[in-house]
Amino acid sequence: MKNIIIIAILLLSISCQKKDVLVKNKSNFVKDEHSFAQPSKAIIKHLDLTIKVDFDTETITGKASWTIENTSKGNEIIFDENTLKITKVTLGKDEKETKFELGKEVEFHGKALHITIEPTTTKVNIYYNTTKKSVALQWLKPQQTADKKKPFLFSQGESIWSRTWIPCQDSPSVRFTYNAKVTVPKDLMAVMSGVNPQQKNDTGVYTFKQDKAIPSYLMAIAVGDIEFKAIDKRTGVYAEHSIIDKAKWEFAELGKMVNTAEKLFGPYRWGRYDVIVLPPSFPYGGMENPNLTFLTPTVLAGDRSLTSLLAHELGHSWSGNLVTNATWDDIWLNEGFTTYVEHRIGEEVFGVKEAKMQDILSRKAWKINLDEIGKNSPDSRLKVNTSKRNPDDGLSDIPYEKGYALLQTIEAAVGRKKFDEFLTNYYNDHAFQSVTTEDFVDYFNKNLIKGDMALAEKIKLDEWIYKPDVPSNVITPVSEDFNTIDSIQKTWRKTGVKGLSQKIKSTNEKQHFIDYLPKDITNDEMTAIDKEFNFTNGGNFVIRRQWFIIAIMHQYKFAYPAIETFLTSCSRTGSLLALYKEMVKTSEGKTWAKQIYNKAKVSYHATTVAALQQLVK
Repeated sequence: MKNIIIIAILLLSISCQKKDVLVKNKSNFVKDEHSFAQPSKAIIKHLDLTIKVDFDTETITGKASWTIENTSKGNEIIFDENTLKITKVTLGKDEKETKFELGKEVEFHGKALHITIEPTTTKVNIYYNTTKKSVALQWLKPQQTADKKKPFLFSQGESIWSRTWIPCQDSPSVRFTYNAKVTVPKDLMAVMSGVNPQQKNDTGVYTFKQDKAIPSYLMAIAVGDIEFKAIDKRTGVYAEHSIIDKAKWEFAELGKMVNTAEKLFGPYRWGRYDVIVLPPSFPYGGMENPNLTFLTPTVLAGDRSLTSLLAHELGHSWSGNLVTNATWDDIWLNEGFTTYVEHRIGEEVFGVKEAKMQDILSRKAWKINLDEIGKNSPDSRLKVNTSKRNPDDGLSDIPYEKGYALLQTIEAAVGRKKFDEFLTNYYNDHAFQSVTTEDFVDYFNKNLIKGDMALAEKIKLDEWIYKPDVPSNVITPVSEDFNTIDSIQKTWRKTGVKGLSQKIKSTNEKQHFIDYLPKDITNDEMTAIDKEFNFTNGGNFVIRRQWFIIAIMHQYKFAYPAIETFLTSCSRTGSLLALYKEMVKTSEGKTWAKQIYNKAKVSYHATTVAALQQLVK
C-alpha cells in the first residue's frame, strides 16, 4: 500500500510539473529556480566586458557593461553574483551612478544583485572584482602546468558558476552576445569562447567577439603560455609548448569530424572549431565552450584512441550550444542528444564495429549509475528536479546514457533517415534558443508522431522522460567483438594469458576485458595479465582507470604506486570518484584514500574537491 501511495504522489507531481511548465512557456520565459534574475521584467542582451587578469592577487578586476531590454519599463534589474565584490554600478554611456543592493545569500547560488534603473535604461555598467572564493576560476602555479614555467588560469562556468567571475543573469534560458577586452601579463596569451587570436602579441591586451547568442555557462576564459597550431582551414589546437605537437597529432581527424557532423545534422554555425588542452586540474573530460572546446590532457593517449571525447564536445555545437536546455532540470536535452550525435559521428569516422562496442559500454555506464542511485530514484528520470539543490547534483550518467538510449529507440521506431531529418529540423527550428523538455515533447508530437498513436505507444516517450528506472522498450545492443572477448573470458584460465594482447587490441576491447574479469581473480592471475598487457604502467587513461578499480578491489599492491600517481596527477572528477569510491569500501583503503586526497586536493579543481570531500571524510 505504501508503494502505491508513493507512486500516486509521484504521478500527481509529474502531472502538475508538466502543466506548470506549459503555462510558463506561454510567456516565453521559464522560471529557473537556480537564478535570482527575472528576465520577463528586464533582460540582458549583450555584454561588453573589460577586465584585467592579475596572477599575483589571483583576481580578475574590471567592468561588465550590459546592454539590457527593460521590457516592463520598471525600476529594477536583477543579476546573479556569487563571491564577487561589487564596487560601483552606473547607467548609460554617461555612467550615472546608481544604487545597488545584495540580497540574502543562498547556498550554492550566491546572492541576488538588485540594481536600480530607469524605464528608459538600456545599459548597466557593473564594476567588480573576483575573490579567491570564485568556484569558476582555477589559478595554477607554474609547477601545476605541463611546461612548469608560467602560471595558468582557466574558467569552468557550468552549471551556475559563471556568476562567480562575471555578474550576469546566470540561467541557460537567458542568451546574449559579447565583446571582451582582456589584459594579461605580456608573456601570456588569453583565449575565450569566441573568435580567438592565433598567436601571442607583445602588449598583453586581447580582444574577443562572440556574435552568436550564448547562455552564461558558456562564457569561458583561459590564460597561459600557450601556442596555436592549425589542423585544417577551420580547426586547430591550443596547448603549452611541450604538448602542442602531440596534441596536433592526436586530433588530426578533428576536421573530418566536423565535416561528418555537418553531413548528418546540418551546418556548423560557429565559424572556427578549435580546442585547447588544459593542465591536469581541469575537472572534466571536456567542456563545449563555443568556438573553443576545453579538454583534459588525459585525452592525449598517443594512439588517437580516446578522441571519441572530441566527437562528444563537437556534438554540443548542435545540442547544447545551438539548442540549449532552458533549465538544469532539462539537462538531458543537452547531454542525451549530444551523446547520440557523438555515437553517430563515431560510427561514421571509426566504423560500425566500434560503434557497437560503444553502445555496450554506454548501457553499462547507465546500469552502474542506476545501481548507485537506485532504480526508483527520481534522479533516474530524464526530467529531473533539482529544486533547492546544487544543480550539479542532477548531472550523472543518466541524462547522457538514458537520453542516448531514448534517441536510439526513436531512431529504431521511425528509421534513421526520417529521424535524421527530424533532428536536423529540430536544430534549425530552435537555433540559438533555449528549450524545455515540454517544448521538445510538443515539437516531437507535432513533427514526428503526427497523431500516430501506434507509433507513440511503440516509443513510450513519457515513460522514458518522466518515470524512473529502465523503460520497458529499451534496445539491448550486441557487439560481436565483445562476444568474442566474453568467450576468451571463459577459457583464459585454462589456456593462459600469453598472446591475449594480440587478440584484444583496441581501447574498447581492453576495457570490456578488464570490466568482466572473474570476481575471484587472484593476485597471481592479475600479475600475469599485467605482464601481458602492461595495464599498470602503460595503456591510456581509460584503461588505467578501469584496471586500477580492479586492482583496488583485489588489493593488487603492485599497482598502488601507479594508482597514487594517477590520483594526484589529474582532477577529472568522475574518474577520481570511481577510484576513491572503491578505496573507501575497506578501512585500510579509506586510510589510504585520505592520505592521497589530503596531498592531492591542493591541485584539484574546486568542484572536484566538493565532490570528493564527503566521500573521503
